[in-house]
Amino acid sequence: MQTVAAAVTMVRDDAFFLKAWLRHYGRMLGRENCYIINHGRGAEVTKLAEGCNVIGIPGDPHANFDMKRWRLLNGQVAGLRSYYRHVIVGDVDELVVLDPAAGNLLDFLAQQPLRRVLTPLGLELIHRPDRETAAVEDSILGPRRHLRHAPHYSKPCVVSLGTKIARGGHFTQASKLFTPEPLYLFHLKYCDFAHYVGAMDRRNKVTEELGVGVKQAAIGRHWFAEARGDDRAVFDAFAALPQAEAFDFARVRRRMHRSWAPRGETGFWHFERPEPDRQHILPERFYGLF
Repeated sequence: MQTVAAAVTMVRDDAFFLKAWLRHYGRMLGRENCYIINHGRGAEVTKLAEGCNVIGIPGDPHANFDMKRWRLLNGQVAGLRSYYRHVIVGDVDELVVLDPAAGNLLDFLAQQPLRRVLTPLGLELIHRPDRETAAVEDSILGPRRHLRHAPHYSKPCVVSLGTKIARGGHFTQASKLFTPEPLYLFHLKYCDFAHYVGAMDRRNKVTEELGVGVKQAAIGRHWFAEARGDDRAVFDAFAALPQAEAFDFARVRRRMHRSWAPRGETGFWHFERPEPDRQHILPERFYGLF
């Protein structure tokens, strides 16, 4: 049984993203090393995650949902670090991926020094309905091959150090930044228009049950109908992004390191996060990873 790495997430009803999460981490790490917090004890989550370590918790709506969630995830990471060299933690629509040209993720992590927090470069997989019509039920990379750099999702999410992770997973209290060149975090929220609409409908329903607005809740704005905007316009805007000539992010990583600094008096550290201004084409070597 491998003890190099475990993966941890929390999920509520997002079967499409959970299937991708399981295809990736289940195959790469082994299902016995996957830890899934089943928010609301959904029967479909339990069935899909057979062979994984599933923790069922109550699913009552709560205005401080994100604070409670990351308090629990911080505890899980802290505990699992006693048994694994590295613990990967994040949302169910976020997958840590190693460039296949550098080998496989498990072997890569086995060679990494301990007492670090690794920050993969964030890439958002975007659906271009004008170019991509294939279904994504069994495989996402290949049918979807357009990306944009997503600084907001360059998350410090591979942990082998005792540290606190901020709500949302965007910051930690680790004062040194490690950004291995072949390591990426793929954010899947926009990877398919139909699944995006379904996920947003479910999240809007959750926040509607709270009976409070964006300013009264510790939940991301994107969960609220009032901040949602027009779904089709969101995807149409992807086509307007200029296309980069190369799949190369060396300058981005250098900028992350140059701007690395304390986040005010919070105890957390961060880097500048400029808005993405172009799209990239995923190299074929990534196709079929999940």
